[in-house]
Amino acid sequence: MASVYIVEDDQQIRELLASALEHAGHIVSAEGTAMAALQGIVDTTPDIVVLDLGLPDLDGVDLLRMLRSVSDVPVVVATARDDDREIVRVLEAGADGYIVKPFSGVELDARLRALLRRVESVGPERLLVVGGIEIDLRARTVALDGEDVVLNRKEFDLLAHLAAKVGEVVTRQELFAEVWRQPYGGADKTIDVHLSWLRRKLGETAVEPRYLHTLRGVGVKFVDPT
Repeated sequence: MASVYIVEDDQQIRELLASALEHAGHIVSAEGTAMAALQGIVDTTPDIVVLDLGLPDLDGVDLLRMLRSVSDVPVVVATARDDDREIVRVLEAGADGYIVKPFSGVELDARLRALLRRVESVGPERLLVVGGIEIDLRARTVALDGEDVVLNRKEFDLLAHLAAKVGEVVTRQELFAEVWRQPYGGADKTIDVHLSWLRRKLGETAVEPRYLHTLRGVGVKFVDPT
């Protein structure tokens, strides 16, 4: 059982999805506008959000970006927009997955359960320590030499994925698949931009790396500099 928050402006679809998910054993809340949903999600802290993009007061991607500034709740985007550029846009805005309309309540339930299993698969190991970096996977916090480092959602996900494989070369394709949930790859500069942001916050550069070493044409390796 999970608490699910549905953001869908079409009342009939909203009620059908809510009924299907309740029948599957979930606790469901729902809202039809972006701003009311944002407040509701912050207040109720659901386990997962289902987000339609075509909202009457705000584009769903804009709501997603606002939500990401205050919450790490998993978000599945439900949309009729199925072109690659749109899918990349919603994933890069912070979505954890997407499902293309039309879909059944059974399919949505399966997608939500699969995503929740991935989120919960962090397991009992909650603290990664590499050199002077401490990464708390549950609290989603990072400290460098005892000082807090403020990362956005994707920066944290990227750092945590690399640090969990310290000393290994992680390919760009794996990063797109596991961090950005894009098994087909993504925008060419996405990883480079996020690595640049991470390096700056970790006090290093591509020319003089300490933790993040790029192997041109291959991938990225996270190393212990001590």
